[in-house]
Amino acid sequence: MHVSCFGYGVRGARRKNMEKKMKSWQTGLAMLFLTLLAAGAQAQQIGEVSTVFRFLGKNDRIVIEAYDDPKVQGVTCFVSRARTGGISGTVGLAEDKSDASIACRQVGDVLVFKGKLPQQEDVFSERTSILFKRLHIVRMVDPARNTLVYLTYSDKLIEGSPQNAVTAVPVPHSNPIPLAK
Repeated sequence: MHVSCFGYGVRGARRKNMEKKMKSWQTGLAMLFLTLLAAGAQAQQIGEVSTVFRFLGKNDRIVIEAYDDPKVQGVTCFVSRARTGGISGTVGLAEDKSDASIACRQVGDVLVFKGKLPQQEDVFSERTSILFKRLHIVRMVDPARNTLVYLTYSDKLIEGSPQNAVTAVPVPHSNPIPLAK
């Protein structure tokens, strides 16, 4: 006996149900992959110094973090920035100050470019407050000098900060930077 379910046979309804489950599974795997990919650009904390004592929660401090450029193997950017302590800072509700310093260096024997680089690209971005404030590290290519220039700044949804820092990594002319057109 063949039973109809919304215009589909029993087998057709089962097939539709299986297709939905497969699409859901594929979407879940894609989200997991993107999450793992984003986690690869996480900062590695190198150290910190305390600047203000807080009776409750962590102290205010300056942290130094290392970011490896995901498209240029052999370049690491070291960023120092203020972190707010206290109870709100400990639970992640405090807004960190916009002050940051950056120094990018060639840390490998040879620089290896993983594809062509755009003229300007937001390489790293990290939340610095619960609402809308982010720290950015932008890579720019100076083809005339065969140099990678890195800029750090913070922004908000409405208004960013003019405070910024810049550093440069010269690349030997024997290793031209592959620039995307």
